Amino acid sequence: MSTKPDLVLDIAGVIATNFSPMFWNDLSSKFEISYGNLIKFKKVVREELWTGKIEEKEFWFRLKKEFPTIDIEYAKSKLQFLIQPLPAIEEIPKWSKYANIHLLSNHRIEWVKHIIAPFRHYIKSITISGEVGCCKPEGDIYLIVKSHIDNEKNVLFVDDQEKNHKEAINLGWKTLLADEKGEWTKKVVQYL
Repeated sequence: MSTKPDLVLDIAGVIATNFSPMFWNDLSSKFEISYGNLIKFKKVVREELWTGKIEEKEFWFRLKKEFPTIDIEYAKSKLQFLIQPLPAIEEIPKWSKYANIHLLSNHRIEWVKHIIAPFRHYIKSITISGEVGCCKPEGDIYLIVKSHIDNEKNVLFVDDQEKNHKEAINLGWKTLLADEKGEWTKKVVQYL
């Protein structure tokens, strides 16, 4: 059993950019589609996409069916372009010396694997909603991560959305809200 603390990191807004709302704004502007209609579509497919009930190709199929003017190859390329590493990801190798690193994210592995791959060696577990069939803030996804944690009394969970902290707190984890400027990384260093 490890005596290291466990550091649980969200992906979007923590170690990688969040593609929404920039992606939807771009599609609205480029293809002259109502932003409101795109957001309605997003809300309809969100849970199915994030929980893996539909595959990525089904998401693109539905988007094209709903908005025929969208060039799907452009949309795919734009989405990948918008998902970029944030400076905090460069801290993972250093943090891994002092903590077991876990990723917990509502996402699609297809969209973030290029971000994670260079750091995979330093990460103990990766829990992506699209692969495990549940998403934050549901408790089940936190229990999956908990099964990978050695030291349940010393866990710090970092997420950029406060609504996702409740279940972590219920498990006895400490929580930290990630800010856009990345100031939260200094608090992680203090914690470790």
